[in-house]
Amino acid sequence: MAQDRTNVTHTSPSKSTAENGPWTTRRLLAWMTSFLESKSVDSPRLCAEMLLAHVIKSERLRLYMEPDRPAAPDELAALRDLVARAGRHEPIAYLLGQWWFFGMPFEVSQATLIPRPSTETLVEFVIQTVRAARDGQDEKRPLRIADIGTGSGCIAVSLAKNLADVDILASDVSPDALDMAARNAQRHGVRDTVGFVEGPLTAPLDEAGLSGSLDFLISNPPYISDQEWQQVPTNVRDYEPPLALRGGRDGLVCIKPLIESGPLYVRPGGWLVIEIAASQAQAALQLAQNHTDLQEARILDDHECLPRVLIAQRR
Repeated sequence: MAQDRTNVTHTSPSKSTAENGPWTTRRLLAWMTSFLESKSVDSPRLCAEMLLAHVIKSERLRLYMEPDRPAAPDELAALRDLVARAGRHEPIAYLLGQWWFFGMPFEVSQATLIPRPSTETLVEFVIQTVRAARDGQDEKRPLRIADIGTGSGCIAVSLAKNLADVDILASDVSPDALDMAARNAQRHGVRDTVGFVEGPLTAPLDEAGLSGSLDFLISNPPYISDQEWQQVPTNVRDYEPPLALRGGRDGLVCIKPLIESGPLYVRPGGWLVIEIAASQAQAALQLAQNHTDLQEARILDDHECLPRVLIAQRR
């Protein structure tokens, strides 16, 4: 019997063939699913499918169209490494090197957060608001948008892909994140629409001379409080960048200055749009309601019906 390198009941695919025959797609999926289940990995079957499809460069559907396809030795070696890492709860997105947001694939690494469905709420609000305002207009005024803390660039790139006549400035404090965001913009054909600038919070807006000119100031800032950090899942806490996650004692270390100074850069009638933690909804809403330059402040629910996005309009 082949050596068990995975500490599970199924023999690890250490060779291209084993006593039970070749390592086919069917056998590999069964082995990977069983191993990931034993390690309490979320959605083990889905993870197994995604890893195998990634390694053999196939669509997931084709795995079931060709269940008896034997894996090559180099594919088995790659799978052993990826499955071991997945068993240590390294996020599947980092193992694949990309993740999907707003229907598009984005390159990701440990330099950036993994895009999540809750953040799509920001993109949806902006697109719907713009389309409603432009409906029936013969001439579409160019829009100016800033994405503060762009990370992988998923927000900025998604908006650039779905809105015409738009100019977007995306900023981040991480040079590595900005490089990745620029590659994602290039990948999706919007590199000429999105500019990338390094700097904290609103500092890049000052340097770009954008005072009072933005139609939307958008941000998905760090917002996990020190207390909530202890409850963050291992696959997030141990692998995703703390700089993009932790928001200080109350989680508002970035949110508060964005609400306080953000309106300085937004034109009258423009919008402030900020992702928050559900636990901060009332605190963030109160800050916006108390700001003399903001009106129509409210909280939007995300796809899980959690209060996750603060919006407020510049007077």
